[in-house]
Amino acid sequence: METVILAVVIAVVVIGALGGLVIGSRRKKPLPPAPPTTPDITAPPAEPHIGDEAEIPHDEERRTIEEVDLPGGSAAPVVVEEPEPVVEAPAIEIPEPTSGRLVRLRARLSRSQNALGKGLLTLLSREHLDEETWEEIEDTLLTADVGVQPTQELVERLRERVKVLGTRTPDELRTLLREELLQLLVPEFDRTVKTDSNLDTPGIVMVVGVNGTGKTTTTGKLARVLVADGKNVVLGAADTFRAAAADQLQTWGERVGARTVRGPEGGDPASIAFDAVKEGIEEGADVVLIDTAGRLHTKTGLMDELGKVKRVVEKHAPLDEVLLVLDATTGQNGLVQARVFAEVVDITGIVLTKLDGTAKGGIVIAVQRDLGVPVKLVGLGEGADDLAPFEPEAFVDALIGE
Repeated sequence: METVILAVVIAVVVIGALGGLVIGSRRKKPLPPAPPTTPDITAPPAEPHIGDEAEIPHDEERRTIEEVDLPGGSAAPVVVEEPEPVVEAPAIEIPEPTSGRLVRLRARLSRSQNALGKGLLTLLSREHLDEETWEEIEDTLLTADVGVQPTQELVERLRERVKVLGTRTPDELRTLLREELLQLLVPEFDRTVKTDSNLDTPGIVMVVGVNGTGKTTTTGKLARVLVADGKNVVLGAADTFRAAAADQLQTWGERVGARTVRGPEGGDPASIAFDAVKEGIEEGADVVLIDTAGRLHTKTGLMDELGKVKRVVEKHAPLDEVLLVLDATTGQNGLVQARVFAEVVDITGIVLTKLDGTAKGGIVIAVQRDLGVPVKLVGLGEGADDLAPFEPEAFVDALIGE
């Protein structure tokens, strides 16, 4: 029995020795080095513990207050105030003198009107002036908007004078036609724009007309004409219905040093006209020009308002001039407009615009005959100084050429 127990003990010892040798022969593999730790920039900063230093390390660069970010935002930008630009007053222009202005613009006028004069001279130069030729002369005059009655009168006088004249040289025909056309233009009309008051007040000029005739532009150009003649002008922007009309008029005034009296858009035109005349009197101005809103001659309410403007202005002083602006390109339709305006206010003069853009210059004759009122000014282009006093002789010379 003892022998068996001894054998078991020996076996256990041998097995244990062999197990130790196997384990001791194995080598442990080294663990890989730990990766370098990087701070987590997304993690909130660690709270300081008790005893930690709260001051900034001495080797850290100090920042100015402008460089420190505000909570929830970026650094406040440094605002550098720039000096305001100096706005220079617009230079005052010196308008072109008005004397002889139509003569200087004669070439522009003749380009559009020459067809009428040349056509008449060509027909009158025919060897035999039969009825068919005289009908052609009538048609030429009617096409140029001379009007029925003036045309009949002109043809009748021409027939009589040609018959008496007998032989007709080109120079004789030109002289004859010039004299007859000049007679139709009524050269004895006083075409002076009345700007001198008989009272101790400025001359008051009101400008009226339908929409689209160039009324505000004409008022501005007229201011240039008056300034060129040495007048001190105040402008009244009583056109409160058309957007930017007051701005447009004020720009015209500033170019020649004329002050503009204006009110709010959509304001009472009569009130603005009243204030313009009042201020013109206080300032000792020579002339007050009142630009009124364009009115359709078929709108009774608007026409009544125009009469109100006139009545209110005349509480200061009577109107010295009422100028009706007509578009020469509208022809006979302009006569219909003119008649209605003449019923509301006393028209004293006519301004024909766009005369350089139509071959129907006969409207000058027709409108004067129809209203018994002279054409005083004509517009011959879009330039600032293209508004000219109407001179019958220069106009006829432009019609028939040299």
